[in-house]
Parts: sequence; structure tokens; C-alpha cells
Amino acid sequence: MKILHTSDWHLGRSLYGRKRHDEFSAFLEWLYGIIAENCVDVLLIAGDVFDSVTPGNSAQKLYYNFLSKISGSCCRHAVIIGGNHDSPSFLNAPKELLRAFNVYVIGDTPENAEDEVLVLENDEKPEAIVCAVPYLRDRDLRTVEPGETIDDKNAKLVDGLKKHYENVCTIAENKRSELEKKRFSHIPVIVTGHLFTSGGKTVDGDGVHELYVGSLVHVGAEIFLSSIDYVALGHLHIPQTVGEEEHIRYSGSPLPMGFGEATQDKKVVLVEFNDGVRNIQEITIPCFQKLVRIEGSLDDISNKINELKLANSSAWLGIEYTGQEVVGNLREQFDELLSGSKMEIRRIKNRQSIERVINSIHENEVLDDLDTNDIFHRCLDAFDVPEEERKELTVSYNDIIRSLQEEDTNAE
Repeated sequence: MKILHTSDWHLGRSLYGRKRHDEFSAFLEWLYGIIAENCVDVLLIAGDVFDSVTPGNSAQKLYYNFLSKISGSCCRHAVIIGGNHDSPSFLNAPKELLRAFNVYVIGDTPENAEDEVLVLENDEKPEAIVCAVPYLRDRDLRTVEPGETIDDKNAKLVDGLKKHYENVCTIAENKRSELEKKRFSHIPVIVTGHLFTSGGKTVDGDGVHELYVGSLVHVGAEIFLSSIDYVALGHLHIPQTVGEEEHIRYSGSPLPMGFGEATQDKKVVLVEFNDGVRNIQEITIPCFQKLVRIEGSLDDISNKINELKLANSSAWLGIEYTGQEVVGNLREQFDELLSGSKMEIRRIKNRQSIERVINSIHENEVLDDLDTNDIFHRCLDAFDVPEEERKELTVSYNDIIRSLQEEDTNAE
């Protein structure tokens, strides 16, 4: 049996105002070809199918067209979990209809943990057990108590994550034992997750943030039982293993989500089980739209642009001017250099610009470089809020931000 692991599609995402529909469409066409070429039996999508809780029509069309296409292919099952960017109610709305096509959707944590444990069958014979664990929201993991500290909150979140995985994995183990008694052997147990693990690698500009606002809740490989055959994770955009555990992996995002990911090889993971033997293979995704990040002085940037023009490049450029000379017409100069080429400038950062000085407190900063916590702490400093009042204000602020991030605007 073959399983293909992918995640973090972020359908509908744009790059500094540039729509990326063609890239997403090309990726899904390529993915369908990989499924057919490798006779994949099960597709796992480990969260963040969409980039927004209110995906546009074109993103929805890509999603449903792809699911329709694979339902008539060799792929017998698709398992889709919700990520932190997804609307649970939006993903769940057509789940009963999609189930008729062997597409299993777990948008959020069901009331009954057994509903997360799927026994996938082929001709009425079990071939895999999947613990389809979605992104676990703060409210799924802990109860808020008055007077609790940040450390108390973090400890509760970690404990909640561990208990949830222990629970569903135990259910899966019991199901496997029952099936083995019926003489069904070598049934792999696969677990999904959308979370941040200890030591996980990220890059600047990839859009990956802490999942639990105001907390550093990173879990290790130990939350997954040793008997689990494969763990398919989502949330981090760089393909990677967790620690040295080859069978616990992030597939990463299929497209570079920002210029920080421009030089990454993007991948999906093919996992084959044959009579209890597991084989894991990474498959590199083609680059459908080249991104190039250029940094340096005016001459450095100009030389690189001319080099790309000679190569007839159609790249999208992210430019950061780091020279000491104050230059007020960078955009005009670079647009002139690009004249007649297929390249586009998607972003320019100018460390010397007046706007940067006006809108920043510290040198070499723009608003894009700050997150919500940075801005909140700058406000505390600006208004000289006493130190003894900051802790309580920070906890309240983090609770507000979390509730806004986790609000499902599609829910009734």
C-alpha cells in the first residue's frame, strides 16, 4: 500500500498582491500525475488546505476539481485535516457528501475521539488505520482558570496535546489488535497532526507563526507512541523530520510562500508499506514560478537584474536595498532596468527610506518585520505602563488575539 503525504497548500494565497492561481493549478495537476504514476492508494493532506477561513471561488474550484479528479483514479482514499488557517465549518460542510467518494474530512476536533480514527478498507478488507488529528485549538486542550500563569498555560497545552494523541493512538492500537485477531495482519497505523514540534525549522517570511499566542508550545516526538508506523505533519513549510525519527515528518508547503523560501526544494512524501516493511521516499516538486531574492547595494542589485535578463528569466523579485546612499526612486530605477523582460518586482525593502525611519522605532525595521506581540509591547513602552501591570495586560491581550485567530467566521 502506498500513501502520499502533503500539506500546507494555502490555496488562495497571493504574493504581495500577485495572484498565484496558475501555480496552484500547476501543482495540483502535477500532484495528480504523481498519484497516477506511483499508483498511490491514500492521499493525506495535513492541514492548511486554504490560506484563509473565507477562501475565494477560484481556490474552492481548484480544491473540489482536484478531489473530483482523484476520486476516479487509483487513489482509493483521501484524508484531509484542518489546519490553523482553515475554517473548520467550511471544510466540514461537505464532509458527508465527500465521504461517498472516500474523502474523509476532519476539520476540527470531534466530540467523540473515535471519529478521528479511520479504518480504511479495500474490497472490505482493512488496509490502514489513520488517526486523523486536526489542528488542536487552545479551547480543545485546556480550560482557563483564574490566576493561572503563562507557565501554567503552557504546561496545560502540552499536557492536553499529549493526552489527545495518547487517546486516539490507543483507540487505533485497540482497533489494530481486534483486526489482527481476525487474521488481518500488517495493518499500518498512520497519525496526522498540524503542530509545531521542538527543533522545527522555519525561515523568515514563510508566514509560520506560533500556534498558541503568547506561548512557546513545542512538542517532541515522544507524544507519538512508538508503535505508530508513520506520522504525517503539517504547519512547518520546510520538509523535515522530527529529530532523528525518519517516520515522523513534515512534507512542507508545495509552493514557496515567501521570498525566504525561494531557494528551498519543495517536496511530497511517498510512504510504501509492504508486509510490514516501510519505505519512505521524498519526491521533489517542480518550481512553477521562480522567486529570486536580491540584496545589496544599488550596483549589486543592478548587476543581478542584468544577469537574470540575459538568462531570459521570468522570476518574481524580492529586492532589499542595503546600501548607505539615500536613494528615493528605487522603484523607478529598477522598473527601468526590467523594461522588456518577463520579470516582476513583487517587493522592495529600502533600509534608508524616510518612510522606514518614520514608521519604525528601532533602526532597520518596518511594520512587516513586527508581529502582534512586538507591536503590543511597543505600545506598553510608549505609554510608560508600569512593569507590575504589564503581566496581567499581556495575558488578557493574548487571550483576545487567540480568540480572534481561532474564531470560525463561517460557523453559525
